[in-house]
Amino acid sequence: MAVVEIPGSKSITARALFLAAAADGVTTLVRPLRSDDTEGFAEGLVGLGYRVGRTPGAWQIDGRPQGPAATEADVYCRDGATTARFLPTLAAAGHGTYRFDASPQMRRRPLAPLTRALRDLGVDLRHEEAEGHHPLTIAAAGVEGGDVTLDAGQSSQYLTALLLLGPLTRKGLRIHVTDLVSAPYVEITLAMMRAFGVEVRKEGTESNVFTVPPGGYRATTYAVEPDASTASYFFAAAALTGGEVTVPGLGTGALQGDLGFVDVLRRMGARVETAADRTTVTGTGELRGLTVNMRDISDTMPTLAALAPFASGPVRIEDVANTRVKECDRLEACAENLRRLGVRVETGPDWIEIHPGTDLPQGTDIKSYGDHRIVMSFAVAGLRTPGITFDDPGCVRKTFPGFHEAFGAHFSPSGGPPSGGV
Repeated sequence: MAVVEIPGSKSITARALFLAAAADGVTTLVRPLRSDDTEGFAEGLVGLGYRVGRTPGAWQIDGRPQGPAATEADVYCRDGATTARFLPTLAAAGHGTYRFDASPQMRRRPLAPLTRALRDLGVDLRHEEAEGHHPLTIAAAGVEGGDVTLDAGQSSQYLTALLLLGPLTRKGLRIHVTDLVSAPYVEITLAMMRAFGVEVRKEGTESNVFTVPPGGYRATTYAVEPDASTASYFFAAAALTGGEVTVPGLGTGALQGDLGFVDVLRRMGARVETAADRTTVTGTGELRGLTVNMRDISDTMPTLAALAPFASGPVRIEDVANTRVKECDRLEACAENLRRLGVRVETGPDWIEIHPGTDLPQGTDIKSYGDHRIVMSFAVAGLRTPGITFDDPGCVRKTFPGFHEAFGAHFSPSGGPPSGGV
């Protein structure tokens, strides 16, 4: 049995940084993720004038309910979607002129539904080049609040950004949501806002209206749970190799919906045990094909796609159109790399179907598209296809800089069971 210590959740660390910056007092984040994305978020906060103290096991942030200390700032968001979407929203609640830009990869990703909603709330916001994309400049003068309509069908991060903003407005927010993808990520946001002293009320027959009160946040000490999306690669590897992997810190009380990936593995034939403080996946030697809707856990779609050729029947993944506007078009990236491995694949606008593969070629070069999740997912396929290489293995630094070392410590390229610990 391998006990795998997974780094902190990227999603939770980013939300916690926003909440800590907005709270009244000093917040301590325990075991935050240290990766390119979260370091970029923290540096963005520093650029806006917040004090962020970082030690190996904890970060401390001096909150400023009134907004950034800097009245002018130029913030580079790197590749981070949460950084690129949350920090401009935080800055809008302050007073000053703030410019935001991002990497070419992040510049391509959509921002329009969020910036349209901010404009509807009276925020003076200008896209400098392509409308609805970075770079952008905000002439901030606080946000009054009120009613706003939002389409979060491309990304739940748009809704999270507005929810986090709500307590910083003068009147609070009432957000009407017309479409929503990855709903469990919104539940993370609501639970974390509660931990910082804010209770959001959901209305409507399908809870499509969110009422956020004004009044701000209170500082706290907040422990970041392990990243469930990252854990999916180790769980999938156990299911594939017949090994057993336990991830402490992710159990029945976990906030992250991506832990639901283990239910997919259970349906395929793996044995899954979830306790209060840990989850264990054991491979049984059986991997069945299935059809699964992954709309709510779409970040784990590439994990399942890379595992799929080793199932006994076809694997069809549905309702994942939003994966086309992630770090890359993940649906097509998975299809292209599976075809490189000789696997028969069909795709549609929001689905992919993967057929069992036999005698997969060794020594295949996987095209990463600069996407950390493509590399980590196809590392799982590499357990049964020795000699897989990646054109950009280092892109895992976005969420898990030590991934290759940790994965290699547990799983041998020949597909042996895990051993030892990290």
